[in-house]
Amino acid sequence: MVALGWERSTPPHGAAMARLAAVAALTAAWFALVWRVPEVGATFNTVGVVRVAIHVVTLWGLWLGLGLSGVSPEVRVRVWFAIAIPLTLWLAAIWVLAVDGIFRPRPPVDGRPPLPLLPIAILLPPIIATVLLWRSKRVTAVLDAMPATWLVGLQAYRVFGGFFLINYARGLIPGEFALPAGIGDVAVGLLALAAAAYVATGTSLGRRIGIAWNVLGLLDFVSAISTGFMTSPGPFQLLAFDHPNTLVGTFPTVMIPAFAVPSSIVLHILSIRQLVRLGRQSAAAPSSR
Repeated sequence: MVALGWERSTPPHGAAMARLAAVAALTAAWFALVWRVPEVGATFNTVGVVRVAIHVVTLWGLWLGLGLSGVSPEVRVRVWFAIAIPLTLWLAAIWVLAVDGIFRPRPPVDGRPPLPLLPIAILLPPIIATVLLWRSKRVTAVLDAMPATWLVGLQAYRVFGGFFLINYARGLIPGEFALPAGIGDVAVGLLALAAAAYVATGTSLGRRIGIAWNVLGLLDFVSAISTGFMTSPGPFQLLAFDHPNTLVGTFPTVMIPAFAVPSSIVLHILSIRQLVRLGRQSAAAPSSR
């Protein structure tokens, strides 16, 4: 837990590098397996094993974080259910819509382009969730007490965005989208636990590194969303006309932009808010050190 009463004098360079190396090794092993045995990746992707696993880990981490925050058991249960139920219903709704093909590119109707539903699925939920969570005093209190490392280290799952690189290597999606999106996601995921090691020190340097990592994650989404629109069939397409990005709108790949991206955006915003508030509290209480 990041406390205000202490700071580690020596930056945890060794721990950060060890975490980075461990995540890199596991990531390389996973994608080597998926590349060599395509059936493994196809099975995990089709049945949503990765997506469900990330969802379970997120809710489990939330439960542990609430426990470490020191709230009463009753508050812990109420807050957990208040977040877990809407998050699970959101995942289920997106899953059903994705299976029904609602996010696939559609042809114009009467010469007019159809309403782009995937951009709405990406941008609207983070806006609503951020406003609701930002205004909640209970969530603010929990974030102030929760270890700041959790919201950072949790997004190590972003390495699974490397699926885009594998699909590009197999000729399934254009490089104009796959390269920036895949490389960016893998980089953010690899750095998540290393950044969390610095955040855990409770120092101003650690908080700045955590904020910089969050900004990097958001910029990666800006790049991925932009290139995704510009390479997909529709009114926004400006690239990849000879090889349009049709896979990104079909199940199960569409679960990444329709659910994983907006939920990760919310985590980034909450993490930045938490780190900024911790910095202000630390500056306002110098005598506690």
